[in-house]
Amino acid sequence: MAETAPAVAAPPAKAPKKKSAAKAKKAGPGVGELIVKAVSASKERSGVSLAALKKALAAGGYDVEKNNSRVKLAIKSLVTKGVLLQVKGTGASGSFKISKKARRCRSSRLSRGCTRVSDR
Repeated sequence: MAETAPAVAAPPAKAPKKKSAAKAKKAGPGVGELIVKAVSASKERSGVSLAALKKALAAGGYDVEKNNSRVKLAIKSLVTKGVLLQVKGTGASGSFKISKKARRCRSSRLSRGCTRVSDR
């Protein structure tokens, strides 16, 4: 009695994965620009706190909870560039206001390009 095992069918070949289309970059200003606008719009003499800044961004339609780390990184980079001045706190916490150099550069940007750090 010769029993023969049924031939095992080969699994169907998988179709090669198609590369998904790259996500289009959302139009609109970046986080840094939104932060600078929010801080410059504030009339507080002592600067804008991180919590108030997040509220202003959320009121403008930015999802702060989802992009919390981006907000913090943007604040830190703006402080190191000299655009923002950190009045209180360390890191991304505390209060911030526009530095005098950046304020002068923003007003003169219309007449001449202010792209170099030495212009600030």
